[in-house]
Amino acid sequence: MSDNNNNNNINTKDFIIGSLIGGIVGAAAALLSAPKSGKELRSDLNQQAGVVKEKTSQFRDSAVERSSDFANRAKEKSNTIYKQVSDQSNSLVSKIKDRNLETEENDAIRAQADEDVESFQQDLNDHFSEEEPASMENPTKP
Repeated sequence: MSDNNNNNNINTKDFIIGSLIGGIVGAAAALLSAPKSGKELRSDLNQQAGVVKEKTSQFRDSAVERSSDFANRAKEKSNTIYKQVSDQSNSLVSKIKDRNLETEENDAIRAQADEDVESFQQDLNDHFSEEEPASMENPTKP
């Protein structure tokens, strides 16, 4: 899409430049071929030079305005893109931090569960090791 836009801008620019050059050449040819006195010819040339100068000034002003508009649009778009990328990266960092906290919490819970299981196993071992000698003393008693 931007290639089409660039081609359009180039074609428009080429057309305007060609029109100006053609207008200047045509005006000069018309003035030089017209049967006028030197004073009238100089006056017409000065008048045409003023017209060309005015049109060139208008073209320059238009080009400056369009380039300024383009620069502003580019700046706005780059700011928008920057904001979107920044928001997305902040969101991603936040998600990663949340996952890290969840992982740390899970690790703490897992460690506590392991400790509880070990403690429970030790309690069971202690309990059963205390009962075995009593049952060994009186094997006939149930």
